[in-house]
Amino acid sequence: MTGSSGMQADCIFCDARDDTSSASLVVTRAETCFVVLNLYPYNSGHLMVVPNRHLAALAEASHEQLAELMMMARRAEIALAEAYRPDGMNIGINLGNAGGAGVPWHLHLHLVPRWTGDTNFMTVVGATRVLPEEPLQTLKRLRPIFERLADDG
Repeated sequence: MTGSSGMQADCIFCDARDDTSSASLVVTRAETCFVVLNLYPYNSGHLMVVPNRHLAALAEASHEQLAELMMMARRAEIALAEAYRPDGMNIGINLGNAGGAGVPWHLHLHLVPRWTGDTNFMTVVGATRVLPEEPLQTLKRLRPIFERLADDG
C-alpha cells in the first residue's frame, strides 16, 4: 500500500522503531538510528541498522544520520564479533527494487556474520533457512554488549 508521497503506508521498520513491547526485535536505539534483528535472517545474528526516518537513499541523509548509521554499524560489527566469533561478515546496503532492497523506501544496512562452510547457500539453492539460534536468544546475547558499547562511547 503506497501513500500519497510515494512511500509505503505500512513500513516494517517504522513498526519496529515504534514497538516498545517485550516482543520487539530492536537490539538498541540511538538518536537518529536503531539496530534491529532481521525477522528472516540469513544467519544467526543478522542485524540491520535503520534510520528512524524514511530515507530511500544515502543522498537523502543528513551528516548526523550518516555518522550515526556508520557508528551503529561499527558497534554492531564489534558486538557480532564478540558474541559470535564469525570468520567474516557481509555488510551492505541495497538501494531500490532493482538493487535488491526488500524495503526500498526505508534505507537499512545489513550486517550478516559468516563462517567458513556456513549454510547460507541453503536460502538460495534450497529455498530453506537454517537457523541454529532463536531470535530471542540472539537478543539476550547482543543487548548487553550494545549497552556496554554505548557506555564506552
